[in-house]
Amino acid sequence: MINSTMMRRSLRRWFALFLLPMVAAFCIGFVWPFLHGLFLSFCKFKTTSKWTWVGIDNYVKAFADESFRYSFTYTAVFAIVSLVLINVLAFAVAYALTQKIRGANLFRTVFFMPNLIGGIVLGYIWSMIFDGFLGRYGTSIITDSTWGFWGLIILMCWQQIGYMMIIYIAGLQAVPEDMLEAARIDGATPWQTLWKVTIPNVMPSITICMFLTLTNGFKLFDQNLALTGGLPYIINPDGTSVHTTEMLALNIYNTFYGQNSSARGVAQAKAVLFFILVAGIGLAQLTATRKKEVQQ
Repeated sequence: MINSTMMRRSLRRWFALFLLPMVAAFCIGFVWPFLHGLFLSFCKFKTTSKWTWVGIDNYVKAFADESFRYSFTYTAVFAIVSLVLINVLAFAVAYALTQKIRGANLFRTVFFMPNLIGGIVLGYIWSMIFDGFLGRYGTSIITDSTWGFWGLIILMCWQQIGYMMIIYIAGLQAVPEDMLEAARIDGATPWQTLWKVTIPNVMPSITICMFLTLTNGFKLFDQNLALTGGLPYIINPDGTSVHTTEMLALNIYNTFYGQNSSARGVAQAKAVLFFILVAGIGLAQLTATRKKEVQQ
């Protein structure tokens, strides 16, 4: 009894010792920069060491910025479309590759490989592909906002379907075989088995994949920068411009590093709003899909 008590105390001490570096790194790398950025969103500044408190003026200007409102709507539509397409296609590919077809491992590798390419490189590669194709029709991905939107969708799907496929394969392989066998004995069709047995048991994988695709859709930056750069743009009567393929992350970047350095406080306010948006939507999606998970 004494040895057991001493062992538990020793484990607690070692646990605290190993946990401390991780907590310290989290505070230094995330908590402090986030709090400092939150503070700067209420300031007017050109450098982080020289600031002037302006209260909520930056947030008022952020909401009044037409380009920010447009980017929000554009990003929301993009995130929803990419969420549906990526998950449907990734699940279909994963389901096909778990049906004991020949060369399944080779196909898994091929589908996963695009995820290993960096976003900037991927954006420039697809930019050349689209320019070569659209050039035949006298247009370009940076001059046609419709092609810009679907170009980003195609790029996003091509990069992420393979990654989500791996998660879905893990979920499909975890479906209890006795439940599938019972469904076949009861005379269920393959379609009924898929909807009534397979999908309910794969809900944990669906939850993860939906969370990743939804948050990645809202946070997309480097592919947007490399593929379209937000172009084309529209000039408003008041002289301001709206980039028709500019997503939220790129809008924040362009605001912060634009010619008007005094707008950095506004960019910081946009970044805080961006964080709240992505965190809120992500948590709402996790809560909604976890309720549909079944206990095996």
